[in-house]
Amino acid sequence: MDKHRLEAFSDGVIAIIITIMVLELKVPHGSELSDLRPLVPIFLSYVLSFVYIGIYWNNHHHLLHTISHVTGGVLWANLHLLFWLSLIPFATGWMGENHFSSMPLALYGFVLLMCAFAWKLLQARLVVMQGRESALAHAVGRDLKGRISPAFYVAGILSAFLNGYLSEAIYVLAALMWLVPDRRFEKATHAS
Repeated sequence: MDKHRLEAFSDGVIAIIITIMVLELKVPHGSELSDLRPLVPIFLSYVLSFVYIGIYWNNHHHLLHTISHVTGGVLWANLHLLFWLSLIPFATGWMGENHFSSMPLALYGFVLLMCAFAWKLLQARLVVMQGRESALAHAVGRDLKGRISPAFYVAGILSAFLNGYLSEAIYVLAALMWLVPDRRFEKATHAS
């Protein structure tokens, strides 16, 4: 099966996810700068989630460039990832509307954790499809960031009930870790 339909569908779903998130940013009814103050938590949660969605989109793009075709198992693994990504707007909205209180912060971390697991599953399905000696398998390698991220999300979930600022900082730190360009997939694309 051709990979381009999967890529186009995934890009479309991710674009819709971002659109849904931006629609949560309601225009204030006043014209003063102070009228924006209540929107600050919503805007900050939007920025963080936009960065996460962007990271997944970017890495998904690079990941799919290491393969030439997809299987049914890959399609389902990709849908699994898109399902969890599609919950980010809900978790983002709840977190922002409730000013980063404990339960919304924990739910946000849970959604991020499930996205990370879904990403690992998609990678694993692609490695099985391509073979253990493929350029993709070598690119995935030890995947240090992929192994550390779930620990960050679990720490963020637990700290949400102890110290919300710490939880927020953990989620931001995890995102910052992924913003550092990862050249593994680009190298694999050039090697294949």
